[in-house]
Amino acid sequence: MKRLLLLAAISSLTAVCAFTQMPAPPPPLGAVVNSDHSITFSLKFPGAKEVSVATDALLQPLPMTQDASGLWTATTPPLKPERYGYTFVVDGVRMLDPLNRDVHPNFLDLYSDILVPGTPPAPWELTDIPHGYVTRHTFTTKIGLHYPDDQTAYVVYTPPGYDPKRKGGYPVLYLMHGFTDTEEGWTRAGKADLMLDSMLAEGKIVPMIVVMPRGYGDFDIVSHGHSAHTDPAIDQRNVQLFVRTVIEEIIPAVERDYNVARGRANRAVAGLSMGGQESLILGLTHPELFAWVGSMSAGLPRTGDFDALFPGADARKANLSLLWIACGTDDSLITPNRALVAWAKQKGFAVTPIETPGGHAFPVWRDNLLALAPLLFRK
Repeated sequence: MKRLLLLAAISSLTAVCAFTQMPAPPPPLGAVVNSDHSITFSLKFPGAKEVSVATDALLQPLPMTQDASGLWTATTPPLKPERYGYTFVVDGVRMLDPLNRDVHPNFLDLYSDILVPGTPPAPWELTDIPHGYVTRHTFTTKIGLHYPDDQTAYVVYTPPGYDPKRKGGYPVLYLMHGFTDTEEGWTRAGKADLMLDSMLAEGKIVPMIVVMPRGYGDFDIVSHGHSAHTDPAIDQRNVQLFVRTVIEEIIPAVERDYNVARGRANRAVAGLSMGGQESLILGLTHPELFAWVGSMSAGLPRTGDFDALFPGADARKANLSLLWIACGTDDSLITPNRALVAWAKQKGFAVTPIETPGGHAFPVWRDNLLALAPLLFRK
């Protein structure tokens, strides 16, 4: 009996020793949000010489370090609750996180997304409140150039409880995306629909329809890549044709298919980056159509020749209900946007300038939309 007890004790001790000598579990791969709201990025790539992660959580790419197994890791400082995009850069080549299915695709780049959750949840997080509908429409354009089969598209958000027979209809915000993005950029990466749902649930905005077009008049601008905006002729042709597409094709289709409140007082236009320039051109040169105009980090010419960009802009004739111009202070476009504000004031426009910390990224633009939307369509 004593021998059996001794054998059992030895066996238990051996098991304990074996357990204590087990190697620590490997760190999780991909991107992981830590308890302090920092993010640890990891990528298994033994053959790489240099790896970093480009993320809109930071203004500069974050260098990663490699261990003996070929695992590259890096950890950000603690971050505020937000959705952040990121891309690994391996020996100069950008690549998606192979373990993250939350991907924001556009025409030239791919980004993985990760959520640092808030307490309570931020407006761009999915919560148990009434939600609107997002519908994608494709159509044959007779104005836009170089689209495959002449097919382009726009996305429409209708608010919770949308009533196609509501008396007087709903005001409409035309919301433009930036260069390289698609008509789904504001919903897939920006989470505009969730933010609108949240603001409606809190009574911060009036119920509105939001139309998000594919923002290219000449689709060839995409094939020219990131250098497209260095050619003024391509840039100008793209914007001019897009403005016509909105006015002559998209607005009539929306007002045919949805219960829209008519008249300029019930139309707003806003956008980010390239879409910021487009929204300003639409609003300042066609005030007969739009009474509410906003831009976020507008992609403006460095020359500052705004008289040429907005021909015929006249504050008295425009009689805008709102001219709202925002840009991040760490954005390289802050200088031309400040010049635009000065030009608009000199022209007599009652302009609302907004500057917030941050660069050229969706964390800034989401905050911009949260600030702009409550101002729209107020009598």
